[in-house]
Amino acid sequence: MKDDSTRLKDKERRSRLSLFLTKSGSHESVAPDKKTSAAPSDISPETAMKWGESFEELLKYSDGVETFSRFLRTEFSEENMEFWLACEEYKSIDSETKLLSKAMSIYTVYIEAEAPKEVNIDYSTKTDIQRSISRPTKSCFEAAQSKVYGLMKKDCYPRFLSSDIYLRVTHRKAPGAAMFRRRSRSCVFNERGEPAAR
Repeated sequence: MKDDSTRLKDKERRSRLSLFLTKSGSHESVAPDKKTSAAPSDISPETAMKWGESFEELLKYSDGVETFSRFLRTEFSEENMEFWLACEEYKSIDSETKLLSKAMSIYTVYIEAEAPKEVNIDYSTKTDIQRSISRPTKSCFEAAQSKVYGLMKKDCYPRFLSSDIYLRVTHRKAPGAAMFRRRSRSCVFNERGEPAAR
């Protein structure tokens, strides 16, 4: 039995997920150059800086997830985040009927060969899912979700931190200022954002 604080956290997580899922559309309906580098003006640089502390920290913020997804769209790999979010939502389903329906949906969209948003997972993980899909459990996508998570964290996230999309949100600098090292506190800049003379 879940205690009240765990139930509240689950509810907040589901709320964040549904908010993001409504905001994020299918990549098929988004032109690759459409809104890929615009930064929402309501995100404070201080908040965005927290996303740079760790990938886990970024995932706590719906704006962070949305901004990271926008970056993934520029790399044509937004299906990774969409799949991870779908798995998170899947794990929160309590109804067996809904579980089966959602499992089939995830499988046809992200897993099966030639799926519209097929994620890059190894053959044995894919085969395990194929075997369990007719009687899915809450953990049937766990291995695939973990692999996709690892790929985003090790491969995409470091590139995101040095991308124009992230730098604009944290510093509001033009792409030409992308050389600024976000984490360095010893780096001194003058008011115009240019390196100060030493």
